[in-house]
Order: sequence, then structure tokens, then C-alpha cells
Amino acid sequence: MKKVVVLVTVGSQKEAEKIARSLVKKGLAACVNIVAGVKSIFKWKGKIETGNELLLLAKTKESRVPELMDEVKALHSYDVPEIIALPIVKGNKEYLKWVEDVTKEI
Repeated sequence: MKKVVVLVTVGSQKEAEKIARSLVKKGLAACVNIVAGVKSIFKWKGKIETGNELLLLAKTKESRVPELMDEVKALHSYDVPEIIALPIVKGNKEYLKWVEDVTKEI
């Protein structure tokens, strides 16, 4: 079963913790790291914008990504939240087994 890291940007610590806790509680991610101090420069509605954000790094298996995306969208304050899944090519076998075990579909 393929494992992925899902990147999600958020605008506040409170929102980051709310989303991270929900993903872990529901078994949609084994672990979510919250990285503060992200500065984003992006184009929105025809204008260049700058924002201070936090980055969530959620580890899960590929099959859980659709549910994870739905959960993030339901909890997120942005109109169009960034949710990007990147494959884990290699990793600690024991860690990846733990990710597998924690994110099993019920």
C-alpha cells in the first residue's frame, strides 16, 4: 500500500491544530506536523498576495487521501485550500508500517 505526505496550508495556529487533531482522531493521518513561519506569495483573483501561514504535513496512505481531502475542506476557512499529496518513495520500514496500521479503514 502506497504512503503519501499531504501538504495543507492554513492561516492560524488554531485552525492548524483543529484540522490536525481531526485527521489523526479519525484515522485519516497517522501523524500531522505543524510547521510555523511559512510565507506564501500567490495570485488570487488577479492580484499578487502575500500571507503568513502554517504548513501541515500529514502522513497517510494513498487510499485515505480522498477522505482526508473531504475532512480538510469541511474544516478549512479558505475558499480553495491547498491540499497536495506527494508520494513517499522510501522510508523507515517500521515507521511506514506504523502509518499503515494507524490509517486502516474500518
